Amino acid sequence: MKVYQVGGSVRDELLGLPIKDHDYVVVGTTPEKMVQLGYRPVGKDFPVFLHPETQEQYALARTERKISRGYKGFEVYAAPDITLQEDLARRDLTINAMAKDEAGNIVDPFGGVADLQAGILRHIGPAFVEDPVRVLRVARFAARFGFQVAPETLALMSEIVHNGETEALVAERVWQEIARGLMERHPSRMFYVLRECGALARILPEVNALFGVPQPAQVHPEIDTGLHVMMVIDYAASQDYPLEVRFAGLMHDLGKGITPPDEWPRHTDHEARSAALVAALCERMRVPKDVRDFALLVARYHGDVHHALELCPVTIADMLQATDAYRKQERFKIFLQACASDFHGRPGYAEKSYPQSERLKQAFLAAHSVDAGAIAMQLGREHPDDRALPRLINQRVREARIERIRSFLHPAPHPAH
Repeated sequence: MKVYQVGGSVRDELLGLPIKDHDYVVVGTTPEKMVQLGYRPVGKDFPVFLHPETQEQYALARTERKISRGYKGFEVYAAPDITLQEDLARRDLTINAMAKDEAGNIVDPFGGVADLQAGILRHIGPAFVEDPVRVLRVARFAARFGFQVAPETLALMSEIVHNGETEALVAERVWQEIARGLMERHPSRMFYVLRECGALARILPEVNALFGVPQPAQVHPEIDTGLHVMMVIDYAASQDYPLEVRFAGLMHDLGKGITPPDEWPRHTDHEARSAALVAALCERMRVPKDVRDFALLVARYHGDVHHALELCPVTIADMLQATDAYRKQERFKIFLQACASDFHGRPGYAEKSYPQSERLKQAFLAAHSVDAGAIAMQLGREHPDDRALPRLINQRVREARIERIRSFLHPAPHPAH
C-alpha cells in the first residue's frame, strides 16, 4: 500500500499558491483494508474514503471506461493492481496529473511540470474527448491561471462540441463551472476559450451573439459588445466583487445581441430585451434565484443608473422602490457595483470617476431617513376605518421620500448674514 498526494494540490504547491484541499490516491490495497485502518467510505461511484483524523479524501487508484454519452457515462474499475500512472492517465490535463510520494518526490509521467512552467494547458491522451465537462474545466483553468490552451487540446475540445457531447451536460453542472469561472482572476479568458472551440455558441448562445455587434463609439471606445461584456466581468473581478455582480455583468447587455442590424450601432430599449433574455437563460441553466433576480435588476435598470445625474427625484424614488433598496440595502450596494463595472469596462474608463453611484447612495440615505412607521401610525389615527389606508400610507411615504430626495438634490440656499 502506497499513498500519493495528487491533482490540484500538487499543481498549486509547485505554483506557490495557497492550497485549500489535499487529495490522495492509494495504490495496492482494497476497500476492506481501508476500512480496517479506520478510513470511512464516502464514495458513491468509486472507492473514496475520509482519513480518520484529518478527514481528507483518499481514493483508491482506478481506471475509467466510457460506456455512454455525457460526463457520467463511465464505468469505474478499482483494484490493488491499478498503478499510479494508470490512475493519473485518466485525468484531464498534464498539470493535474502529477503526484507527490511520501518522501516528497514529484511523480510526473506526462510532462506536467514543463507545461506548468510554460503556462500551457495540455490534455494527456485521446480519452480527453470522452468527458464534455473537460471543455468547461479547461476554459476555467485558462481564466484562473492565464495559461494558453495547446492547439491540439483546443482541437479536441472543438471535436467534443462538434460531436454534440456538450448537449449531454446537465444544466446544474454547466452553471457550476460557469459560476466558478466567473470567480477566477481573469474570467473573460474562460469565455474566449469557450468561444474559440465553439462551445460558447452551444452553452451560452445569447452571450456568443454579442460578439461582432457594434455600439456607439462615443460612449463605447471598444465598439464590440462582446468585448465590452468581457471587460466588464474582468473589471468586476479586479475589484473582487461577488458572483452576483460578475454574472450580472455577463448578462446585462444580452438585448443588444438581438437588435436588428439596420438599427446598429444604436440599441434603443435594449434593457427590456436584456431582461427577457436573462430570465429565459436563467431558467434554462437553473441559475439560483437570488443570482437570477439580481441579474434581472441590473439588466433592467443599469441604463437609468448611468443617467443618475440627470434623473428627477420622482424617477430616483421609483428606482429605489423597484430595486427594493429599502428592504435589501446590501443588494442595492452591489447593484451599484454592477452598474459601475459596466461603466468602467471600457478602454480608458477604469480610472474614471463614476459620480452616479455616489449620487444614488446619498439619495437613498435621504429617502431612507423618512420614518415610514410614524407616517403609518399617524394616518392610522386619522383614518382608522378607511379600507384604502394601506394605499394611502404607501402614497404618503412615497411623497415624503420624493421630497427628501428633492431636498438632497436641490438644497435650499443658506440665508446671507
